[in-house]
Amino acid sequence: MNVEPLSVAIAQGPARVIATCTVESLFHVEETGIRSGINKVPRAEGIKLLTHGVLGDVQGDTEHHGGLFKAVYAFARETREALALQEGFNSLPDGAFGENLVTEGIDTDEVVIGSRWRIGGAELEASVPRQPCKTFAVWMGRFAKQAGIEPQGPWGRRFNAYGKSGAYFRVVREGVVRPGDEIEVLSVPEHGVSIGEIFRGLSSEIDPTSAKALLSWARDTETPVYTSMARGCLAALEGAGTAFEFPASLITDGRGN
Repeated sequence: MNVEPLSVAIAQGPARVIATCTVESLFHVEETGIRSGINKVPRAEGIKLLTHGVLGDVQGDTEHHGGLFKAVYAFARETREALALQEGFNSLPDGAFGENLVTEGIDTDEVVIGSRWRIGGAELEASVPRQPCKTFAVWMGRFAKQAGIEPQGPWGRRFNAYGKSGAYFRVVREGVVRPGDEIEVLSVPEHGVSIGEIFRGLSSEIDPTSAKALLSWARDTETPVYTSMARGCLAALEGAGTAFEFPASLITDGRGN
């Protein structure tokens, strides 16, 4: 399998949400027995973002999905369409990756972790990249079968190799988001570590300098860090021989663990 990192041209103009998506029906994954909420479709009336997730949305695998850090999933339409072309699709519909917010004019992969956005009546904070799971692979296999496309290797590996994951957000202020709402960037932390950088690092190796910058910011601001991200950063620092103390109380999956 030979997959090149994805190059994406983000549309010029105001950053905005162009589709808001929630579950249409549960998708049964025979391989795992899970009934997943990945089957999402656009809702023209908008969606309500709550602290623990989107009103009316569903997570079948609550061990790895949902929770405070993964309350809302956003993916840039430009990125999804570029990835679709690489995979041999003419296009993929809004919601095809299980995203709640489809954006335009902003790169959801290069948003700095901890950045805050205001969209409609809600305020969000970028929290963690998406990691491809078995459900995602089976779901994308269904799209490929419908389109008569023969996948070139396991979907999870290809998704990782493209280097684009979209971004999960936690909800700082609950509110309704509708298609057409502009994205206002309220703040960007100085550590500069993006969702995409961590996603690519978790698949190979996180840069120790970035790991230290991210964890130092989290420690100084007492901001909790998602478990896999914190452990990946700490492992990178240990591998580089850099001693670093990080409070265990700030490491959590946002689901009570």
